[in-house]
Amino acid sequence: MLIDTTALRKQYGPLVAVASLDLHVAAGEVFGFLGPNGAGKTTTVKMLLGLVYPTGGEARVLGQRPGNPVAMARVGFLPEHFCFPAWLTAWDFLDMHGRLYGLSRAERRKRIPRLLERVGLGDRMRSRLGEFSKGMQQRAGLAQAIMNDPALVFLDEPTSGLDPVGRREVRDIIHDLRAQGVTVFLNSHFLSEVEVTCDRVAIVKRGRVVRAGTLDELTGGATEVEIRAGGLTAELVAGLARWGRVVDSRGTAENGQGDDITRLMLTVDQPDALPAIADYLVTGGARLYALAPQRLPLEELFMRVMREEEPAL
Repeated sequence: MLIDTTALRKQYGPLVAVASLDLHVAAGEVFGFLGPNGAGKTTTVKMLLGLVYPTGGEARVLGQRPGNPVAMARVGFLPEHFCFPAWLTAWDFLDMHGRLYGLSRAERRKRIPRLLERVGLGDRMRSRLGEFSKGMQQRAGLAQAIMNDPALVFLDEPTSGLDPVGRREVRDIIHDLRAQGVTVFLNSHFLSEVEVTCDRVAIVKRGRVVRAGTLDELTGGATEVEIRAGGLTAELVAGLARWGRVVDSRGTAENGQGDDITRLMLTVDQPDALPAIADYLVTGGARLYALAPQRLPLEELFMRVMREEEPAL
C-alpha cells in the first residue's frame, strides 16, 4: 500500500478533527477522498504530508512516516487554497519548484515546456501568474504538482475554477498519470468527476471512513431503474417491492396526449429482473414508456451515507 493508516487521529483541544481513520490506498490507483465540509479531509491530507502531527494512530506514505524527506521527494501536491507568487512567470514558477526538488538545470529545461503544454499553458510560459485567471493558476498548480514525476500525487479540488473543457483536460491528465503507474489521491466536491475518474473511493464522515471501495462494492451491485409509465395504480407500485425499493416517485404529464405519466426510480439488486418487471407492469395494465437501468449515482450514494446516523465519538 502506498498509503496506509490505522486509527489515525487528530485532536485540537476538545475538537476532534480526525477521529479514528483507517485508510488504504494501493499503488497505481486513482483514489477519491470524499466527505462534507468539516469531515476531516484537509486535516488528513496534512497529516499524510507531514505538515500536521497526529494525536494518535499510525500512518505510512510510500512505506515511510509522513514527512520523511526520501518519501516526500516522490510526492506531488496541489492544495485547494494556494497563493502563488504573482510576480513569477509560469516558467519561473516551475523552475523554482524544480530547483526545490533538486532537478538539474538541463532536466528543468526539458520538463517545464512539456508540462506547461500538457496543462494548456504552452503559449503563456513567460506570462506572470498575477495575470492569470483562477483557472489558469489552477493549471499552473497542477503542473507544479507533477514537476518531480511523483509516484504519488495529492490533488485537492484540482478542477476548482475550471470550465468544462478544463475539467475534461484535468481528467485526461489523471488518466495519463494512472497509465504511467502514478497513484492519485483526489479530493473533490465534483462527484460526477470522481465517479468517472476514480478506481476506488472512501467517504469520510466526522473524521472516520464510513464507506470505502469501488462504486459497485459500495452500492452492493444495486442498479437504479427509471420507470416511466401511465396507468400505474398504487397496487402496481406496491407490487414492485418483490424486485426492489422505490426511492423516488413523481407524476408528470409529458406525452402531450393527456396521459398522466408517473416516473419511478426503483433500486434493484438483480439487473436481469428488468424483463420480468416490464411484463408485470404491462400485464397489470400500465402503459410503459421507459424502463432505463443505470448504476446508482455517486451523488445519491453520498447523500444516503450522509443521512445515516453515526455513533457518537
